[in-house]
Amino acid sequence: MNDNGPVRYKVAEAARLAGVSASTLRLWESQGLVVPGRSETGHRQYSADDVARLKRISWYRVERGLNPAAIREALESEEPSTDGAEASQDSGLGRKLRSLRHASGKTLDQVAGDIGVTSSTLSTLERTSQGVSFKTLHDLAEYYGTTVSRLSGEESGEVAALVRAGERRAWPETTPGVTVQLLAEGRRMMDCHRFVLAPGAASEGAYRHEGEEFMHVLSGRLELVLDGDQFFDLGPGDSLYFESRRDHSWRNRHDGETVLLWINTPPTF
Repeated sequence: MNDNGPVRYKVAEAARLAGVSASTLRLWESQGLVVPGRSETGHRQYSADDVARLKRISWYRVERGLNPAAIREALESEEPSTDGAEASQDSGLGRKLRSLRHASGKTLDQVAGDIGVTSSTLSTLERTSQGVSFKTLHDLAEYYGTTVSRLSGEESGEVAALVRAGERRAWPETTPGVTVQLLAEGRRMMDCHRFVLAPGAASEGAYRHEGEEFMHVLSGRLELVLDGDQFFDLGPGDSLYFESRRDHSWRNRHDGETVLLWINTPPTF
């Protein structure tokens, strides 16, 4: 192991330290109790904090007899306040969602059931800000009475009129293959974004909200579906304007990246 970097344990090593089997670790991962990192080759890697968490999970299961849902809630109650300076920006969206859930008095299982996702998926999102579709992220924002843009940290400060190409901020990469870059900052009447979609990236379902929106394809190819039965195949230079209250879903139909300019008004996404 590299003495200059953080310690990382393989599955067998982490299981031995936690006093459980490797198959148990995989089960706990599927239940959303722990989210290990991955090596460049895709193998699971557990940090020292992960191992400490595994030991707590084992204690709650053996000594307290708690089920996975109860263990998740117990582990959450142990976590420090998210107001500290050491809070990671990468997990900021997940922390905001967890704070909103706590404020509403809901459990993970209740919100997951209301939204139509698994508790493990929601737990992973709250812990890592990753692992959900674009549609699910929108549904959660709507559930809590906010917008994805606000959850992603776009609402603070005055309007910045100039955003240079190399200085664009991006949303947390919640959805695999979807990068959303900010083209305008601060208080404004439009959500102005540059979407970069990897091959096959999609909304994974339809969503809707108030307002109107405009998109312009810069490169690649995008399929957009309105109301489930109107299909638009958009290529470079094509534009589309529609009411946001219409159900809309999309996917990258190109074998490379698709890049588009996407504007919502008012900022309700």
